[in-house]
Amino acid sequence: MPELLLELLSEEIPARMQARAAEDLKRLVCDGLKDAGLSFDHAESYVTPRRLALVVDGIPEKLAAKSEEIRGPRADAPEKAVAGFKGALPEGTIIVKRETDKGEFFFALVEQKGKKTEYVLKDILGSTLNRFPWPKSMKWAECDLPWVRPLHNALAIFQGKVIPFSIALKSRDGKRAWGESENNLYDWENPLTANNKTRGHRFLSPQSFKVKDFSDYKAKLEKAHVILDPAERRARIEAEAGKLAKAAKLTLMDDPALLAEVAGLVEWPVALMGSIDKAFMDLPDEVLTTSMRHHQKYFALTDAKGKLAPKFIVVANTEASDRGKAIVAGNERVLKARLSDAKFFWDQDRKETLESRAGALKDRVFHAKLGSVHDKVRRVEKLAGAVAEYCGADANEAKRAARLAKADLSTGMVAEFPELQGVMGRYYALNDGEAPEVAAAIAEHYSPQGPGDACPSAPVSIAVALADKIDTLVGFWAIDEKPTGSKDPFALRRAALGVIRLIVENGLRMGLITVIKNAHALLEDPIDKGAMRVSRGPKTVTENGSSFQLTETYKIISADVVGDTLLSFFADRLKVQMREKGVRHDLIEAVFALGGEDDLVRLLARVEALTVFLESDDGADLLTAYKRAANIVAIEEKKDKQSYDGEADPKLFAQGEETALHASLGAAMEASSVALEGEDFTAVMAELAKLRAPVDAFFDEVTVNCDDPRLRENRLRLLSQIRATLGNVADFSRIEG
Repeated sequence: MPELLLELLSEEIPARMQARAAEDLKRLVCDGLKDAGLSFDHAESYVTPRRLALVVDGIPEKLAAKSEEIRGPRADAPEKAVAGFKGALPEGTIIVKRETDKGEFFFALVEQKGKKTEYVLKDILGSTLNRFPWPKSMKWAECDLPWVRPLHNALAIFQGKVIPFSIALKSRDGKRAWGESENNLYDWENPLTANNKTRGHRFLSPQSFKVKDFSDYKAKLEKAHVILDPAERRARIEAEAGKLAKAAKLTLMDDPALLAEVAGLVEWPVALMGSIDKAFMDLPDEVLTTSMRHHQKYFALTDAKGKLAPKFIVVANTEASDRGKAIVAGNERVLKARLSDAKFFWDQDRKETLESRAGALKDRVFHAKLGSVHDKVRRVEKLAGAVAEYCGADANEAKRAARLAKADLSTGMVAEFPELQGVMGRYYALNDGEAPEVAAAIAEHYSPQGPGDACPSAPVSIAVALADKIDTLVGFWAIDEKPTGSKDPFALRRAALGVIRLIVENGLRMGLITVIKNAHALLEDPIDKGAMRVSRGPKTVTENGSSFQLTETYKIISADVVGDTLLSFFADRLKVQMREKGVRHDLIEAVFALGGEDDLVRLLARVEALTVFLESDDGADLLTAYKRAANIVAIEEKKDKQSYDGEADPKLFAQGEETALHASLGAAMEASSVALEGEDFTAVMAELAKLRAPVDAFFDEVTVNCDDPRLRENRLRLLSQIRATLGNVADFSRIEG
């Protein structure tokens, strides 16, 4: 079967956009093929710094012929209408009369020949370029087509033949170069009309060459010093860097993200080893690795003891005649300049204590409506002291760590290397003689920042990290700056997930509503406690012997509203996080729906017990019975326009199954309430399991909607008690299945 090969050659594509671009190219072309009715066997996309490529195998040479039936006018329609219908059809079209449920009509049987695939591909490929979703794009020269970087060439081959679709350039009279007819494919002279040529490495093999298919294309690219497959480039970089490290008796530090990024910067990777001036080796390891990794894209190495070695690996995009000596020397000079700056900041920053730098945070705006970073630190300090008891932390240490947590933002090192905020705070705190627990909390209070980030486990670190994130969430909720849709400019979803991980992974027993209200109280004006904040000028406030100015204040949403909406937000984030671990989101929702549950550890314990229960035969059958009972009661309540909540009257029971069910429900309600109070959720589920037999017997033997209205109402109340008893454990109406 024929093969489609497409390549788009451009200036360098940013590494961070490459993987998504390759997927988008495959998706758009494959969707276009499907929409056009063209099948295919396999599609694969590739990307290098300068090119996007796609190969699609197994496309048919032409579209299948189609038969279409067109209904015309009625058989007794005027002759002019019939003649008009026949005249609009292709010559030789078969026309028949056919009886329908609306009478007799003319029908035309139109045979459509299969169109050649090459003509369909021309439209698909042109449309793909025009709709390509680059995160950022540009226009250049006379080109109307937005693209990530200026395009140099387009290669498009199908079954060995060029598909000459045109890039959307302007012609001399301002018209676009689109719309060539099927019989006149080559009538437009355009320097960016697709062809069968490409180019190799920009410096090592810049000449253009022709290709005939994907196999030929990939082989010739490799001869021209281009490795097309990103996975192959990553493997080569890792192998070459590992070989250099082994020869020097060192170990390459594992860094998959950097490896992927570097593979997106080179088409022909060549690993080289450079040296770090020993004068810089007394800098903190994080400073050295940040300078190398974030700024220079170098790989770090460690010695046999796991200590950072005075060597690095740089990956060049060319083969140098001097075996890379000049490249290494140039990179060593650049690194030396960066590390010289870092050493200067390291030496200067340690001349002042972290505490002395905290005052400078007054000049840093956290948010226009939430004050300065200094204001935030004051709130976090108080909140950290309050949550310390839940974390098993020393309240004074938690408050001290919170007071110093943001102070390193005022240091020269963090100004130069923003990635090191928190990390440098730890080093400077230790240099100042702060307790190790305080220093560790400063470094860890931003964590966890993502699903792959380690979660703090030290009590003081947990307290400060929680306080920082909860203050941020409550603050933005109070000024109504919640995430909307895909927009989350203040990373509040990440903050909420961080709070959840800190609580769940450390087994913290804390009521979120109480902590949220405490955080909300700290937002209020200390001079005008409890009042709605209104815009006013700055004022001087004295606290603990020191004076400071309050920033302009604004209206904030009440604590109750913030608590309710923020707890719902936590519930949504918890469902997302737990779903990845295989926990059913509907069970989390069923427990949250009871209201008043803000202890996440207790909630998840209840969800776990509920999961085990519903996986058993008793649980599955009881859920079915619950839904049956709830549906019957809901239907009858709607029909009768009254509620059947409340106790059934035992005096009206006419059958033993009613009496047995009533007794079982009462016993289950009492026993499960006691077990819930003691948080013995396994016992709760065991009590519910006892209901299966009496509930089944009731539905087998008792007619609910009987002729006697008093019996019917009493039986509906009994069914309502099933709903109430199970609803004491979870809202079963929200459970799927």
